[in-house]
Amino acid sequence: MRPLLLPILAVFLLALAGCGTEFDTDQVRLCRQAIPPLNPPSANIEIESATRGPVPRALRLFYRVRLGDGVARHRSIDCLFAGEGNALGRGALIGIASDGRPMSDASFYLLRRFYLENRAEPPPDPGAPKIEELPALPTALAYGLQQGLSALPSAAIYSLLAAAYALVYGLNGRIILSFGEFAALGALASVVGVALMLSLAVSTPLSGLAIAFTTAILAAALHGFAMGRFVLRHLERASGQQMLIATIGLAIAMSEYLRLAQGPELRWLPPVLNTPVPLARAGGFIVTLNPLAVGLAALGLAAALGLVALIRRTAYGRAWRAVSDDQRTAALFGVDGRAIHDVAVIIACAVCGMAGVIVTVIYGGMGFAGGFSLGLKALVAAILGGIGSVGGAALGGLLIATFEAVWSATLPIEQRDLAVYSLLAIVLILRPGGIFGDAELAPRQV
Repeated sequence: MRPLLLPILAVFLLALAGCGTEFDTDQVRLCRQAIPPLNPPSANIEIESATRGPVPRALRLFYRVRLGDGVARHRSIDCLFAGEGNALGRGALIGIASDGRPMSDASFYLLRRFYLENRAEPPPDPGAPKIEELPALPTALAYGLQQGLSALPSAAIYSLLAAAYALVYGLNGRIILSFGEFAALGALASVVGVALMLSLAVSTPLSGLAIAFTTAILAAALHGFAMGRFVLRHLERASGQQMLIATIGLAIAMSEYLRLAQGPELRWLPPVLNTPVPLARAGGFIVTLNPLAVGLAALGLAAALGLVALIRRTAYGRAWRAVSDDQRTAALFGVDGRAIHDVAVIIACAVCGMAGVIVTVIYGGMGFAGGFSLGLKALVAAILGGIGSVGGAALGGLLIATFEAVWSATLPIEQRDLAVYSLLAIVLILRPGGIFGDAELAPRQV
């Protein structure tokens, strides 16, 4: 792990080097949508560039207008917002200036109330791609492709949490039901980290993501260390039922701890780098790709593969496998089973914190009580793949995400969670050890 620290630190410092303030994609899109009513109905509008406006919290867009005479006219629009970053109500548009001339209060009110906020017919976006230029696909293929792209973040989240379950269960045959709450902890820590970063005027998207992941991983790892030292260590000789009850109580305590720390309101991160990229069309349906979602999904899946590589190709992984096979025999060869278990708990909790950041960044936020259902679905994934195997559990996360995507595309979505939990019961009956694990849900006997 030490050779990886220097590249990670270098990337982190490079991200911090790009200091500045950015408007999120929702604000940029809203400003673009305000352009058409400022020009003749037949005007052909092309967005050229975006920059900061002449005053704080103002966004300036430069665009080109072509009328029937074919002459291009270069114009600009300034959009003044209530705030930036993750400030409350930051996305509210409070003023517009066209070519440097402020719009009157009455005109701005009419524009915002009866045009921009028109829910019956949303205003057109001049920056949106032309549908006719996209490649055409059959409707079923286009819809399936969109569902697959949308399932990538869920696959990464489930794989990370399922691998965390397997990392601890593979050592002692115990299920810790508080990993979902560690994901919620990571989500809250990421929001706090970004808020502190904004207070220091360091708010580029890359630096924000770097801070979010760093604070979430550190907070979850620290709380995981406390859980391992003060809770799990005292239950080393306890039965599986006692461990299960204790971790359920810990999950409830952590949920209440998060409620007291953040309040009942949802904490979220501002959307960045999430402008949809159109890929194909099927009639009026457009297949889009979210760059941030794909990037974070790739990062999460890479982290899950990293856990598999950690177990298979490192000295710690050899010690982990030795303790998993027979802790007493491993102790005769100098392997400290307690230390291996403590490190596994810390790594598992850090991975859960990383999953919480992905949930927050992509889906907008995660409440203090959101960890329970997330952790339960990840447990289904771990059992489906093989909870005694880190690689099998990660593959189980991919299977659950695929199952949810297929169900959402073909069957009533409100029954999807019921189907996932029913799948858990079926797997426990037919193959308790999972698809890629042992036939029985029990530690290997040597």
